[in-house]
Amino acid sequence: QVQLVESGGGSVQPGGSLRLSCATSGRTFAPYSLGWFRQAPGKEREFVAVITWSGARTDYGDSVKGRFTISRDNDKNTVYLQMNSLKPEDTAVYYCAAGSPDTLGSLVSDYAYWGQGTQVTVSS
Repeated sequence: QVQLVESGGGSVQPGGSLRLSCATSGRTFAPYSLGWFRQAPGKEREFVAVITWSGARTDYGDSVKGRFTISRDNDKNTVYLQMNSLKPEDTAVYYCAAGSPDTLGSLVSDYAYWGQGTQVTVSS
């Protein structure tokens, strides 16, 4: 079992920045890839970003490329999502998830463990 707890969400104006964190616990010795997804009201859960255990490989959803950066600190068992140039369409609940080792999965089904989510609202 892996537990994931997101933090760092909030309200920000368009063009602003936020950094989300996801603290993991449980079987942290396992080399999970860690991903971020988001879900807006009435929409399906959408892939945002993923990073492998080593941090050597990352992938991003098309809508966030060039604006968001995923990183991880395995000593702190934490993954981060730096979000810059935020847009109103980035408003959603953001979820952290743990998936198979060293894979760059972009599907919900690629991930076995999920956090409870943190709300991000981008509005003027």
